[in-house]
Amino acid sequence: MIQNSPNPVIAELMKEMTVLSLHVLDAIGKLEPVNGNTISKQFGIPKGSVSKITRKLIARQIILIEHLPDNKKEILFRTTSLGREIYHLHAALHNQIDSNVNGFLQQYKEDDLRLIVSSLGEIVHSSWVYPSTIDESSVPSQKESLCEDIETNIPLRSLVVNEEMNEIMEMLGKLDSRNLKRAKTILNDVFFTVYED
Repeated sequence: MIQNSPNPVIAELMKEMTVLSLHVLDAIGKLEPVNGNTISKQFGIPKGSVSKITRKLIARQIILIEHLPDNKKEILFRTTSLGREIYHLHAALHNQIDSNVNGFLQQYKEDDLRLIVSSLGEIVHSSWVYPSTIDESSVPSQKESLCEDIETNIPLRSLVVNEEMNEIMEMLGKLDSRNLKRAKTILNDVFFTVYED
C-alpha cells in the first residue's frame, strides 16, 4: 500500500497503521457518517478497540468527529481527505488480492479445489507445536495469553476469526449465483459431510 501511494504524507501515515486500524477506517469509509457502536456490531470489533483506534485516527487527521444537531452526545465519524485516500488504497489492495486469488483458483478443477480446501482445513487445525491436533478446548490458557494483540489485548485468534469471516463473506458476496452454488457445494462437502469408511 505504501508503494502504491503517490502521496508521501500517506506513505508516512501508513507506517503507523495496524491491520485493525485499517479495518476500522474501512468500516468508517463504507458507512460514514457512522458511530462506534455500529462499527463494533457490524464488524465484530470490540467497542473499546474502536474507541482507542478512532482516537488515534483523529489525532493523525485521518478521520474527524461530527455531532448530530439534536444530540451532542452522539459522535459520528467521517474520513478526511487523507483518510479517504488510505481507504481507497486499502480497498484497491483487497480488490487486487481477490482478483489474484480468483485468477489462481480458476486454474483448478472442482475436485482439485476440494482437496486444497480439505488440506488447508487440516493444516489450520493442526498444531506444529504439539504432536497431536489441537481443538480449542485443549489449548492451554497461557498459550492464548501469548497470542494477544498488543494494541487491543484481544486474543489474536478471535481477531483472526472475525477478520477471516468478514473476508469470506465479502468474497461470497462477489460471486454470481452459479459460482455461489459451487462454493456452497465445496464447503458442504469439505466441512460438513461425514464420510464413512
